[in-house]
Amino acid sequence: MSAEPAKIVSVPADTTPVIPGLVWAFRLHTDGSAESLPIDASIEFSHDGRLWLHFNLADGRTRQWIAGLQIPAIARDLLLSHDNFQQLHIVDNCVYGVFSDLVREIDSPTEETGFLRFAMTERLLISGRHQALCAVDATRRVLESGHRVATVAALLEKIIDEVADTMDRMADKIGTEIDEIEERVLAGETRSEMRATLGRLRRTCLRLHRQLAGLRVLFHRLEQKNTDHLSPALRLHAAKLAQRLDGLDHDITELRERSRLLEEELRFKLEEESNRHLHALSVVTMMLLPPTLVTGIFGMNTKGLPFTDVDGGFLWAAVLMIAASGLAYLIMRRLGIVK
Repeated sequence: MSAEPAKIVSVPADTTPVIPGLVWAFRLHTDGSAESLPIDASIEFSHDGRLWLHFNLADGRTRQWIAGLQIPAIARDLLLSHDNFQQLHIVDNCVYGVFSDLVREIDSPTEETGFLRFAMTERLLISGRHQALCAVDATRRVLESGHRVATVAALLEKIIDEVADTMDRMADKIGTEIDEIEERVLAGETRSEMRATLGRLRRTCLRLHRQLAGLRVLFHRLEQKNTDHLSPALRLHAAKLAQRLDGLDHDITELRERSRLLEEELRFKLEEESNRHLHALSVVTMMLLPPTLVTGIFGMNTKGLPFTDVDGGFLWAAVLMIAASGLAYLIMRRLGIVK
């Protein structure tokens, strides 16, 4: 959190030409309803209500437009920066910062982390990203379905709620996969690919935990900070958001611990199975050593070997090899090597 005096000025023109790099735009009316605005037409800034403008920051023209936006310079600089850590700041009547979110594919979230940059005044929320993100897209769909938001702060809170909802759904999916692997382990399966899957799930939990830990710290700091000087339209319910994130982080930490313990159990089972195979191989080797010694003796090219001139010499040698193996087996049974 930081505070720095700055003068907040509104957008100078009542309307602006087509805004480059605009992904979508909404006007929030006084009754809380949201109206989707066409992005290929001019937008009237002095109209009753509040605006949410969401940009693709990878577009160079967008960066030029934002650079000319009359908001506090420090907030504008953060919008145009490449900072990849989560932060939340307040400058007079402007709240700005960076939140992490999960990158979105066409129809599902990925495990990759992206960053949403925003600057918020009483009547305007400017947000931008370099990659398609899950939370803002979910918020867009919620607004289009009729969800009402009374203030820009409530809109930002809705975005954070969608961040938590996306992670919650991923946590449910991870929990289901862990349950399936646990059932297979208890059923006696010890496939090596199960360890690879558990490792991937642990890595996902770790990434989610890091993302949530950063968000939790931001809102706990905001909760402890005096924000009475802020306009009611800019006040975030930090305690409520922090409580939601705390609970979700606790669940993900438990999933990470479950996957770790299950991975250790699976590793022990694989080691036990390998030890059994090595034990069986050792027993076979020890039983074959005496017959090998017998065949080695009879294979010596020297005079005076037994059974050389006996018609049944081969059979006697075979009996001797079997007896040597049997003796080795009895000795191993006596020593407890073979049960």
